[in-house]
Amino acid sequence: MSEAPAVPLPGSAERVLPGGLDLLVVPPRARTGWRVLPARVAAMCAVELQKLRHDRTELYTRAIQPALWLLIFGETFTRIHAIPTGGIPYLDYLAPGIIAQSAMFIAIFYGIMIIWERDAGILTKLLVTPTPRSALITGKAFAAGVKALIQAVVVVVIAALLGVAMTWNPLRLLGVAVAVVLGSAFFSCLSMSIAGIVLTRDRLMGIGQAITMPLFFGSNALYPVAVMPGWLQAVSLVNPLSYQVDALRGLLLGTPAHLALDYGVLLVAAALGILSASSLLGRLAR
Repeated sequence: MSEAPAVPLPGSAERVLPGGLDLLVVPPRARTGWRVLPARVAAMCAVELQKLRHDRTELYTRAIQPALWLLIFGETFTRIHAIPTGGIPYLDYLAPGIIAQSAMFIAIFYGIMIIWERDAGILTKLLVTPTPRSALITGKAFAAGVKALIQAVVVVVIAALLGVAMTWNPLRLLGVAVAVVLGSAFFSCLSMSIAGIVLTRDRLMGIGQAITMPLFFGSNALYPVAVMPGWLQAVSLVNPLSYQVDALRGLLLGTPAHLALDYGVLLVAAALGILSASSLLGRLAR
């Protein structure tokens, strides 16, 4: 049986280690150039997602609310035909809106976690590493997006069990995943930006509770924009949740949608959210 090739140690022609074991004493070459930022974003995202291994109760408890919306609100308004939905059952119309709502509710309180990290001294240690602040925020934002995506899968399963006629086209489902992640990235960055302003968990909790329902009811998640009063239509036009719902509804149900505009708004909103949260991150560590 042949032996693995020997690898010389740096600075010594005589000392060798079996092939592959040199990594135990010789550190791997550091990433340089354009690969640095994606690698650090991925590392931060992985660190955030590791928390799910220790506590999955958040995912279970947050599945209750969207289930109640579909079972009670959706089933009731499907029977009474009170909201015009363009000929599709109201439960089908509602399902994409509840996916967006559940994703937003997970992301909008993400700032509480970063305040906790500040209080525990973790944030200060992260800020003194070479990792750019934008990479820290982006990693946390996309970790929120992955959590929201898990929640979206739960809602899709519940909706399918209730008989909602959704597409199972893989490309469309991939588009749904992208819309969920981008929307959640924006709302998590909004939460972290607010955290950088108010600096305390109690204040952030109060503001988060104050803005979640207006964002939800000021979107097209529950009813078409056409039936809203004029002032609420104006709110809906600047509400990123409306564009996320429009994309989800068009992809899952095949209703008319403006996908290029929807994804464009979500992408710009997520980028601006990352920029805002990154600029305010230093206030938390003072």
